[in-house]
Amino acid sequence: MAEGTDQNCLPAGFSGRVRLFPLPNLVLFPHAAQPLHIFEPRYLSLVDEALSTDRLITMALLQAGWQKDYEAAPPIDETVCIGRILTYARQHDGRLNLFLAGVQRARVVRELNADSLYRQAEVQLLEDFYPKSGSSIRSNMKRRLLQTSRNFLAAHSGAISQFDKVADSDIQLGALTDILAFSLNLGLLHKQELLAEVNVDRRAEMLLTLVSETLSTSDVRVAGYPPDFSLN
Repeated sequence: MAEGTDQNCLPAGFSGRVRLFPLPNLVLFPHAAQPLHIFEPRYLSLVDEALSTDRLITMALLQAGWQKDYEAAPPIDETVCIGRILTYARQHDGRLNLFLAGVQRARVVRELNADSLYRQAEVQLLEDFYPKSGSSIRSNMKRRLLQTSRNFLAAHSGAISQFDKVADSDIQLGALTDILAFSLNLGLLHKQELLAEVNVDRRAEMLLTLVSETLSTSDVRVAGYPPDFSLN
């Protein structure tokens, strides 16, 4: 992703050092946005630091068993999403509500011994990869993915209206898969697998299979948009 000052880009001179915000119930994707309610002291400190500098927070998914060591540093999945704070509101008791936009995938190279309340890491940025071999079938894949996802959302009129805006735009397949993977109720582990896949054609195939399989069951739901607040 090109550097710049746009909210969809990382700042020029990005160092690769990130503030980690691990949660057990959220996988953020590039091109998607999530409201967060911040109340733990360590994450209030994290957000204050982000607001005073680059406004970046990196969301990570806690691995199973995180409850045993939540106050320390339970393991996280290595593929994460760097997000940018778009807006925020501080409450009278010091808590914060904010809206975080996903900017870019990254892979944790190593966690850092930081003198802070929150965890920090060095990351490698991950770019979408479009294989040349898939260029001839990509438009058909996009069409199939849009149609299947629309069937998934057929019972949700509010979601359909927003979906149609996306479908009518000239959106790239990679961005489309990210928006759909974030918005559809596919399960956290499936979402994490989709976040970790940088090959856009494989990610689209994975998503199409997941949506098709879910359509064949009685549990057809959408996560909702705007999404609910995620609590730290």
